[in-house]
Amino acid sequence: MRSFKQIITLAALGVASIGAVHASDFPAKDKSITFVVPFTAGGPTDRVARDLAEAMRKQLGGANIVVDNAAGAGGSIGANKVAKANADGYTLLVHHIGMATMPTLVRNIPFKVESDFEYLGMINDVPMTVISRPTLPANNYKELVGWVNQNKGKINLGNAGIGSASHLCGLLFQSALQVDMTAVPYKGTAPALADLIGGQIDLLCDQTTNTTAQIEGKKVKAFAVTTPKRLTTPALKDLPTLEESGLKNFQVTIFHGLYAPKGTPADVQKKLNDALKAALKDAEFVKKQEGLGAVVVSDRRTEPAEHRKFVAAEIAKWSPIIKAAGVYAD
Repeated sequence: MRSFKQIITLAALGVASIGAVHASDFPAKDKSITFVVPFTAGGPTDRVARDLAEAMRKQLGGANIVVDNAAGAGGSIGANKVAKANADGYTLLVHHIGMATMPTLVRNIPFKVESDFEYLGMINDVPMTVISRPTLPANNYKELVGWVNQNKGKINLGNAGIGSASHLCGLLFQSALQVDMTAVPYKGTAPALADLIGGQIDLLCDQTTNTTAQIEGKKVKAFAVTTPKRLTTPALKDLPTLEESGLKNFQVTIFHGLYAPKGTPADVQKKLNDALKAALKDAEFVKKQEGLGAVVVSDRRTEPAEHRKFVAAEIAKWSPIIKAAGVYAD
């Protein structure tokens, strides 16, 4: 007759065995994987997530991958949804630089960025572009700076909401020029761009994933990119960098990464990381990202440990900037 201790041990082994079988069968043919995007549909992070879903689907045996937009509170609503989800690999988070800014930007954040997620690997680096309404009377960066200095106190600088990439870039841009502008937050990039094109706001600093088509169609004026070197994307290759235009040490690149809830089985994490790395080499995915001005990650940041290290460094970088600006996303 078995002792109580033996029964408990056997029960624990049974649970572990069930978990191992479940992990080895991942992903199940009758169960969808959800990519939670903490921003509105149609925005740059949403586009990256949908392109990645298609590329990873091929690597996961045709698994169904759906995108769930859960926007709000600087990206923390969607992130919290994943942090609290079952740790089985079926609910994942596609997030941008907000993973590095939420700890400072969002008050009373209900999770810990550095310990409540499994880091699966980085996806891409996305440059930013400084653009304006089409009627703004400046045709290059030097003229733009002159116009800004002549119109202090009158300039409206749009963004896609508190904590968005455009908001962060705008904070740095104002700081670098030492000029205060009126921030105009929108519920997403699309309405901000619509008002920029319509002339209701003056400036926007946003990701190439969202501005390339508008620049190519000459619906906005473009002045510079925020990368150390010029981009090779046809629509953007003639844009100078802010560095060469005279704004030194201004480099902003928005990254995207893939995350799972803490405690996701190690072998499921490996399957997802393997699928991610294969997707990042998918020619169609790379072509789509390049067409948007994004650079697919090909270095060691595709490894979970390096991804985690990179985000920790970004948290240290952005925290003092956000604190100095005194902005919060409630």
